[in-house]
Amino acid sequence: MTTDHKERHGNEGQELSELNENLARIEALSARLAEIMAHRKPVRPSLQGPGQEFYMKAASTLWADYMADPAKMIEQQAAFWGKTLEHAVEAQSALLSGEFKAPEDHSPKDRRFSNPLWETHPYFNYLKQQYMISSDAMEEALNGVSGLEEDDRKRMEFFTHQIIDMMSPTNFLGTNPDAMERAIETNGQSLVNGLQNLVADLEANDGELLVKLVDESAFEVGGNIATTPGHVVFRNRMIELIQYTPTTEKVHARPLIIFPPWINKFYIMDLKEQNSLIKWIVDQGYTLFVVSWVNPGADYADVGLEEYVEEGYMAAINEAKEITGQKKVNVVGYCIAGTTLSLTLALMKKRGDSSINSATFFTTLTDFSDQGEVGVFLDDDFVDGIEEEVTAAGYLDSFFMSRTFSYLRPNDLIYGPAINSYMLGKTPPAFDLLYWNGDSTNLPAKMTVQYLRGLCVGNEFADGGFELFGETLSLSDVETPICAIACETDHIAAWKSSYLGMRQMSGKDKTFILSESGHIAGIVNPPSKKKYGHYTNEDWPAAAKDWQSGATYHEGSWWGRWDQWLAKKSGKKVDARMPGDSGRALLAPAPGTYVVAKPKP
Repeated sequence: MTTDHKERHGNEGQELSELNENLARIEALSARLAEIMAHRKPVRPSLQGPGQEFYMKAASTLWADYMADPAKMIEQQAAFWGKTLEHAVEAQSALLSGEFKAPEDHSPKDRRFSNPLWETHPYFNYLKQQYMISSDAMEEALNGVSGLEEDDRKRMEFFTHQIIDMMSPTNFLGTNPDAMERAIETNGQSLVNGLQNLVADLEANDGELLVKLVDESAFEVGGNIATTPGHVVFRNRMIELIQYTPTTEKVHARPLIIFPPWINKFYIMDLKEQNSLIKWIVDQGYTLFVVSWVNPGADYADVGLEEYVEEGYMAAINEAKEITGQKKVNVVGYCIAGTTLSLTLALMKKRGDSSINSATFFTTLTDFSDQGEVGVFLDDDFVDGIEEEVTAAGYLDSFFMSRTFSYLRPNDLIYGPAINSYMLGKTPPAFDLLYWNGDSTNLPAKMTVQYLRGLCVGNEFADGGFELFGETLSLSDVETPICAIACETDHIAAWKSSYLGMRQMSGKDKTFILSESGHIAGIVNPPSKKKYGHYTNEDWPAAAKDWQSGATYHEGSWWGRWDQWLAKKSGKKVDARMPGDSGRALLAPAPGTYVVAKPKP
């Protein structure tokens, strides 16, 4: 026996041994997986998908449409079966040619099918083309349905695409060439790693699957993210107020307070030095305060928008005024915090409180007549389920919000990461933005219902008035000078809806800026990157599309333009203020304690 033969035989034996070991580990992990699923925490069916009423309405509408025009159904079915048969014949002819190859493929490019085998291998190409044919048939059938109300059509389109995306052959081990190649190359190790990742993700959420998008071990809040220097100078049960350390000798007299959304955490604006909006604002010469919201548990069940306004907004405003000795402050509200900031401004108008000199809104909805993509989850079936959940638990677990937003971009936030983690057995990437995205917070029961029923579904703030503190608050009550920044491809706060709400505010000093990109990237867009541009238009026509058609495009970030606007609202320059120089105790270094604290169960 030659040396080469011995080595080859030895390698084959080692590979077989590794494969057997991995198969045994897979069996053990499968038993662990079965145990998790057997004791899975039950989730209300109303939070898992649309209610039965929606399915019945969709089915009856489709059936009525076909009964009114039977030829339509016959044409659609004939077209589908014709394409399917033609594809099968082409695939068979390619094989009968004597070459192991796929037929000619004219299907559109799709990054899910980037492996060359989807184009060249007869089996995988057949699966891909048939999936495309079936997907097109479902879309054409839906587009052909008449008599649907617009909201119902949007929901049907959304959930139809959920089914289409879910059934992609890339999402199954036996029909994913990347996964099969990697399993062979690693002697099954990739499958072991993938199953370990799956079990860990299920255990983290009581048996419910929320795909981990990032390697959490790569980040530490206050260690390598959220590192801009500052101190907590005030704390109550709702907020920690952080005052940041100045980097300039002089600062504008009037301070700035940022109110971030309490669905996620404030450090989206302070991920790292290169793209930190917080650091950039400090570097422009502002005394900056940022609110860090508490992450509530069941003990916050009775906390509503009243507490967020009084113990959050009003408390922060009063503290910043006292610390700086100023009678007025400038404020920023981001997303849901911008919505609540507008309520606060309307309330302060009723109370005769003129503490706010100007307000900036980041990606904020105040008129919910067009709810955008999120609207598919705001019908009674889902909202009723959420209300039942928070009534029983005392809060809405962050799991539900994270999963909901993930389904707005399922291929990017669910299936793609799941393939990498569970099929390919890869460790999730070390990406700071995705780390923040997964670091979400709970919502108190009372506030959740108020926000969903009164603002999102009822649209009471824009239509008829929203009751708070015994006052009827309306958008027209907001007279404060404002600057609103919306994002062109925002799938959470659609820019046209944001424009509609800002237009209804009654102040004469109003600026609207439209940034390129989406809900996060359009806001966290530092000038140094020279990446996304923005649009401006001094006019306020009734229709958002008319505003856009008359707008001027500017290359680069909107930050500098906003700075010019804000500087005019911020007074003369004074000596820089250090946290604590007002005599206030420094309670903790930034980013504080609330941002890392776990809520009580």
